[in-house]
Amino acid sequence: MGLENPQRISVIDPIGQAIEHVRLMLFKPFDLSKWLIIGFCAWLAQLGRGGGGGGGWKEYGHGGPVMETIKNGILAHLAVIIFVAAIIVPIVIIVAVVLCWLRSRGQFMFVHCVAGNKAEVVVPWNKFARHGNSLFLFRIILGFIGFLVIGIPIAASIFAGFVMCATGFNPAAIIGLTGAIFVVVVVAVLLGLIAKFTTDFVVPIMFLHTESSVAGWKQCLTLMGSHKAQMILYILFQIVISMVIVFIVLAICLIGCCCCCASILLLIPYIGTVILLPFIAFKRAYSLFYIRQFGTQFDVFSVQAT
Repeated sequence: MGLENPQRISVIDPIGQAIEHVRLMLFKPFDLSKWLIIGFCAWLAQLGRGGGGGGGWKEYGHGGPVMETIKNGILAHLAVIIFVAAIIVPIVIIVAVVLCWLRSRGQFMFVHCVAGNKAEVVVPWNKFARHGNSLFLFRIILGFIGFLVIGIPIAASIFAGFVMCATGFNPAAIIGLTGAIFVVVVVAVLLGLIAKFTTDFVVPIMFLHTESSVAGWKQCLTLMGSHKAQMILYILFQIVISMVIVFIVLAICLIGCCCCCASILLLIPYIGTVILLPFIAFKRAYSLFYIRQFGTQFDVFSVQAT
């Protein structure tokens, strides 16, 4: 697919477009049933989303009495800990996989609702089944790779921690712990960026052109390679938008003198999404209007209007 060469890409213009689109979608006219249905798709799309002196070194040279007690407690109940972990870990993995599958299907359902100003569940659920399944497999593979890449440094960190508990200050353990933390942070940031670009750009590309997440990423990489500066600016501006939204939500809660009650409601699954739907829909619409600037081949609104 050939790419157009847009003359001007703005991170500002999509703001007004997204606000107007959300106003028309949710408030003109206000329809509670429509709000609840779109809120369900939005909820599905986000499902599953945490100094002593010399004498001190001598006294605590082997981790001190507190660390010694913790170590002995772990060793004394090691069999129970392993048994409980063997039950809980598989359950957590299964739940995480199911949530990932539902979230992948929900991504396309939410784009369908936002781009077409529609309140539908069954139609996009069936229409974009293959798209969602492909995205699910991509995320599972990426998550597994990320788990391996992050898991090794975390294991090294735990090992370094045990070494320091057993032997006290150990320069090698400190260096290993620092290096492991650095690797974890770098990989976590990289995985976060991949997840962000997948949601904001790859999903719309798949929505328009392909059922394959790999093919969608190829098109996205081509786009990103031709517009590196714009993509960096987009990510930075997304941070600003998120901060502004958080500030607005907190301000509304404080002005309403119901910060505690509002916070509790926002934590309730689905209810919180319905309450925050204008902000969630705005962020989804903003990314769709932004990518539309790169050419008509990325315009989900024109396709939904036909």
